[in-house]
Amino acid sequence: MPTDHVREPTGPRERVLDHGATAVAHPNIALIKYWGKRDERLVVPYVDSLSMTLDVFPTTTTVRLDPGAAADSVLLDGASAGGEPRQRVVDFLDLVRELAGRTERAAVDTRNAVPTGAGLASSASGFAALAVAAAAAYGLRLDDTALSRLARRGSASAARSIFGGFALCHAGQGVGAAADRSSYAEPVPVPDFDPALVIALVNAGPKAVSSRAAMRRTVETSPLYQAWAASNKDDLAEMRAALHRGDLDAVGEIAERNALGMHATMLAARPAVRYLSPATVAVLDGVLQLRRDGTPAYATMDAGPNVKVLCHPADADRVAATLLAAAPGSSVLTARRGPGARLRTGDEP
Repeated sequence: MPTDHVREPTGPRERVLDHGATAVAHPNIALIKYWGKRDERLVVPYVDSLSMTLDVFPTTTTVRLDPGAAADSVLLDGASAGGEPRQRVVDFLDLVRELAGRTERAAVDTRNAVPTGAGLASSASGFAALAVAAAAAYGLRLDDTALSRLARRGSASAARSIFGGFALCHAGQGVGAAADRSSYAEPVPVPDFDPALVIALVNAGPKAVSSRAAMRRTVETSPLYQAWAASNKDDLAEMRAALHRGDLDAVGEIAERNALGMHATMLAARPAVRYLSPATVAVLDGVLQLRRDGTPAYATMDAGPNVKVLCHPADADRVAATLLAAAPGSSVLTARRGPGARLRTGDEP
């Protein structure tokens, strides 16, 4: 397990404290899912996961310390956040303050380019950006492994968005502090594989059941969950080999079966958790038809109704047109491999 080497701040400490820090992070789409947490307080997943960070839908987060404030303030897309969204940010800031030995409250301003809570990995980009910005604002000097571990405490998928391209998040071993130390993401070198990911946005609204609640219900009540979790190990090993070969068909087949299996565990929960809408099913049927017609295309889905389709870049326009025809009224966007989370420099807009 790697140790936590320090990463030097990008600018003078006084500047970070006076002006705060701004970070940008992108969402990732898991090709091997992690669904379910074995420690909800530490946000430690049951199984390993592997994802591709995208080049679309960035989150930009600014954290400024406010020593005179009695409480943290949180803006989400220009509006004051309340309830659970605000509390998750405050809890995360409390963790950063504890690690830094600081007490100042902060003003957080987060802007999402992706609909929040729609199953498009906004929590991944959101907490990755918050981890990088808050660590800098409070003077923590963390390397990427430590930042990944920190981001995981906000959202397990955020651990992967610290890295660009493909990333593997370890579920970790043991309990308590041992589990916390051993659960982090790391990059997976895949130099020559850059597929397109066509995103079919069939519903941009927030989910009726949050991922947190759905995970808990699935783990506790679905008779299919343990079998799916056990199969994840084989899926992950096969996925890593397929990525190494640059084999789109194998990568797509594994990702599709892994995602459909995850949704099957939710459908078997009691009561069932169903994110798939009629438009979702229509898009999945469109993907099947593409393959029948000779176009390699493979679906994956997170906790929501929206579908992401892996394909060769040269086929992306054909895939997008098919998905639009399958679900009129939806919108599509094509993504590629994207960068890891980073601090934004002062001269950037």
